Amino acid sequence: MIKGISFLRSAPDGAVYDRLASFFSALGFAEGRGWKDDSSRGASFLAPLGNLEFVLGQFPSTADVLVEVISLDAAHQAAATWLRAQGGERAVAQLTGITETDWKSRIFTVEPEPGFAFSFWAWTDPVKGKPVAVEGDLSAAGMKFAIVVARWNAVITDRLLEGALDALLRSGARREEVEVVRVPGAWEVPAVARTLAHLGKVNAIITLGCLLRGETAHYEAIYNEVARGIGQSQQETGIPHSFGVLTCENLEQALNRAGIKAGNKGFEAALAAIEMVSLQRKLTEGGAA
Repeated sequence: MIKGISFLRSAPDGAVYDRLASFFSALGFAEGRGWKDDSSRGASFLAPLGNLEFVLGQFPSTADVLVEVISLDAAHQAAATWLRAQGGERAVAQLTGITETDWKSRIFTVEPEPGFAFSFWAWTDPVKGKPVAVEGDLSAAGMKFAIVVARWNAVITDRLLEGALDALLRSGARREEVEVVRVPGAWEVPAVARTLAHLGKVNAIITLGCLLRGETAHYEAIYNEVARGIGQSQQETGIPHSFGVLTCENLEQALNRAGIKAGNKGFEAALAAIEMVSLQRKLTEGGAA
């Protein structure tokens, strides 16, 4: 029956409204649908989880809106950077230092605008409220990779390749342990990925390509087979294959996903490959016990 919970705060003028919206964007909130009419406007900022809590006993000294974050230090730094950009060092006085609480957490409070105070906090116990999970690390040291990249739509795939290499080398992989194999197009990616997997010389394979929708069903036919082939190769060989084949409506969408606006999917595919190799090693070494 309950769908969601919202906290409504009225900004006294447009300048305060814009600054508050800028602050929450800088802290990483996802912006939801807003509205604008002749008399008012609004914007919502979304968090993955919302809670309505009642407290019996002494309430900690915080603002009435508490925001739980994953990395409190990163949030504190982002708030300080935003305040400094708005009003110099004096504005940073609106930000408290990080303090320990008696409920096994750390917290700070910030007032981006007078009368608008918010507290950000994180558990000191990293598994508080969460199941203990086996997860892969993002260290590529000692790992070997193959990157299968299509030449078709090279203006996109070359950017994806640069992103993948950047992620691997930043994460500790050695350049000589990364083999780059170019194929004519996305259609040929699965066959070469399977060949490399069967050779057993690499720990993971990163597949990169770009398909742009045309005026016929050619796009769907190729995409379905490419996705199926890469998935089957991974399942049958046991070698992790990360999927970095873009399927976009047009060139602009592809460019955005190759480093312009929406990150670089080649970089993301490489990180996924690193994590899967690490996770596979942990599982085979008894890390899930």
